[in-house]
Amino acid sequence: MSDRFTARLRNYQVAPRKVRLVAGLVRGKQVFDALDVLRFSDKKAAPVMHKLIRSAVSNIKESVTADEGSLYVKEVRVDEGRTMRRFVPRARGRASIIRRRKSHITLTLQER
Repeated sequence: MSDRFTARLRNYQVAPRKVRLVAGLVRGKQVFDALDVLRFSDKKAAPVMHKLIRSAVSNIKESVTADEGSLYVKEVRVDEGRTMRRFVPRARGRASIIRRRKSHITLTLQER
């Protein structure tokens, strides 16, 4: 079976640069290995990525009878979402921008 199964998370309020660190940990790994790596990672995005992988596996079980042991993470893409802008007062009547960046995460699983 060469079908690909995708799960998406949009507008996750962590900067894409930080989420890409976690995405690099699981890219290309078997699903069970990826879940183990994420379970012991200290990054803030790790539990969210763990949940996203479980969601993708659950979607596969609902639609197709696939063997969980043969699934691997084909692709993890982290794109930049909307940026919220906030202003903080500075000296001499000026203001500085605080950018709160959001991420769109797209995860693709495939069967070997």
